[in-house]
Amino acid sequence: MNKIQKTEGVGSSTLARSVSVVLDVSPVLLRSAGVKNYLYYWARSLAEQAGENSLSLFPFMNAPADFTHENSVLGRAATLPRLALLFGASIFRYPILNWFTPACDIFHASHQAPNPPRKGRLTSTIYDMTAWLMPEVHLAGNLKASGRNAERLFRKAGGLIAISKCTREDAVRLLGLSPEKIEVIYPGIAPAFFQACPEPSGETIRRHGLNKPYALYVGSIEPRKNVGMLLDAWQELARDIREEFDLVIAGPWGWGDRAVYGRLQSQIPGVRYLGYVPESDLAALTAAATVFAYVSLYEGFGLPVGQAMAAGVPVLTSIVSALPEVVGDAGLAADPRSREEIRRGLERLLLSPSMRSELARRGRARARAFTWEACAQKSWQFFERVAGGSN
Repeated sequence: MNKIQKTEGVGSSTLARSVSVVLDVSPVLLRSAGVKNYLYYWARSLAEQAGENSLSLFPFMNAPADFTHENSVLGRAATLPRLALLFGASIFRYPILNWFTPACDIFHASHQAPNPPRKGRLTSTIYDMTAWLMPEVHLAGNLKASGRNAERLFRKAGGLIAISKCTREDAVRLLGLSPEKIEVIYPGIAPAFFQACPEPSGETIRRHGLNKPYALYVGSIEPRKNVGMLLDAWQELARDIREEFDLVIAGPWGWGDRAVYGRLQSQIPGVRYLGYVPESDLAALTAAATVFAYVSLYEGFGLPVGQAMAAGVPVLTSIVSALPEVVGDAGLAADPRSREEIRRGLERLLLSPSMRSELARRGRARARAFTWEACAQKSWQFFERVAGGSN
């Protein structure tokens, strides 16, 4: 188990006692999008804000210098034995991770560790409740794992982090968890998005072959993301709008209706499908967009929306789940099941430079509420309370 180097003095004045935390970051060893992004930035920010506290990463890792959503942050030789350990720990009822983790005040378990060690108080993160609210947008294996995690992690935890008020309320309502047990701590937005400047002719834009103004979607291609409805709404826009603007879809295939993936691959006029875009390109790609469109059926937070706001791009999103909580009055919202509402929202933004300018201004201001520094500071305060038994 490797201990992450802490930054002395930062944040220590707010803590009554030092706390040792083992943070399970095992999803960074897998193909993952939002959760991997969250853990990568969270772990680094926790280390920077540790003060007198101690942070170690499980399984036996230092903070990764970089990451890709498609592959493990470690090489194959280093990844396979760690995954074997996680598999063994998941199938045995005895918490064999007791043998592989140091003594600690807090073990913060990922959803890959349903049988966590019993050396410290247990905490975990609730990202969303779609397995209960919308089982049809999940694979059977995901539904089974979600139920297992609710019983073995959420119900047994000394404290839980929810990434939005919506997620917290859904968890209380659907699982009967005590609301006092769950603290809302918003994720942060990577600094690159706050620093990005719109460069329609920049190197990143040229490399992806984008030569027209564009509306942008970023995310995996799966049923919950509602990409098919976005395509339908786009194709109902007036021809002159579609001739002036492209719709750019950036994200890997996940699972679900192959017809949507087939449409993206069929080279629809005015629709550009980029597939997976590296994290290093996303800030520039986002900042250069005219509009950001993200009409998901449900989000526990909706990080791509926050990233777009930070980059000064006006947002069209959904009226459901945590998305209105994140966007506030800094974007337009539509019923994600209404093709007509989505079409009208796109039309309003694309035809009104003044509206885009105002929403961009509001979005940048709104996004400042979501920083990894603030997330880490609140997380350390949460860990200290749980370790002290006051949660």
